[in-house]
Amino acid sequence: MKKDIHPEYNSDATIKCVCGNKFKLGSTKKETEVEICANCHPFFTGKKKIIDTAGRVEKFKARVAAKKPTTIKKPRIKKENKKKIENKKVENKKTEKKEVKK
Repeated sequence: MKKDIHPEYNSDATIKCVCGNKFKLGSTKKETEVEICANCHPFFTGKKKIIDTAGRVEKFKARVAAKKPTTIKKPRIKKENKKKIENKKVENKKTEKKEVKK
């Protein structure tokens, strides 16, 4: 290694978490603060915890609550198509009657 170009390495740097947990690691900084550590992270603890710094979850919940329930509407059929469908039904009935008579 070249001298005087690398930062000083501290083998006993202190890491502080928001939950109050402290532990020592090696780092170039003497003290570091973190928001989540292994003691409070939901993956390791198995507890549900919403980590939201910008209020995104509350905005989403409010938006979903304000939304009206949607109803499923029947597809509209144009008048021309209705006539074609009715004519086909009438033709089918006529052919059925002819087949029954034979």
